[in-house]
This record gives sequence, C-alpha cells and structure tokens, in this order.
Amino acid sequence: MSNKIFVGGLAWATDERGLEEAFSSYGEITEAKVVRDRATGRSRGFGFVTFANSNDARDAMEQMNDTMLDGRSIRVDLAQEREREGGPRGGDRGNDRGNDRGNDRGGRDFRGGRDRY
Repeated sequence: MSNKIFVGGLAWATDERGLEEAFSSYGEITEAKVVRDRATGRSRGFGFVTFANSNDARDAMEQMNDTMLDGRSIRVDLAQEREREGGPRGGDRGNDRGNDRGNDRGGRDFRGGRDRY
C-alpha cells in the first residue's frame, strides 16, 4: 500500500499546517500539501498527506474518511499515481503540430491562407 493519501472536500481556509495537524495523530507525516490554483493561489479544495509508513496511512484513511475538518466533510482515499507520457510537460495532449496543420481546414494553413506544400 502507498504511504500517500488523497484528501478531498477541503475548506478554502485549510492550509498545509491544518492538514498536517488533523492527520498527525495517526503517525509521522513526511509531507502535507494543499493543491493551489497557479494563477490565484487559492486552494483547489483537495490535498495530499504522505506518511512515513503505509500502515499509518491506511489507519488515517480509514479513520478520517467522512469526518469534518474546518467545517467540511472530507473524503480520504489512497492517492493515485499520475501517469505522464513524453517527459516532464505531460507529453502529447492530442495536439498535432506537424507540417500538416491545415488538413482539417480544407488544406489551408491555420490562418486560412494559401495551401501549404
């Protein structure tokens, strides 16, 4: 089992310190992270808690799921590993950026100009 758990349904005011305090009674925490919006810095309403060992993570998950934290009912589950393809920027996201850009536009380039050959 993983040492990392997902915590969803967080109040906007819950920060890393509050998250760590809420889960610290279950064992040694190596990281508590509230995920924030890049543009605004505001909480996205979920986070992750990583424990030093998997037994503590399991106990915390079982005991804290569907409990109240900062006035909100939280959901606690195992964290799912993110699968990334193609390197550090997430790989191919379905964008075809080859030389045939305009094929879906009647053979014209992306500006609607002349055919590209």
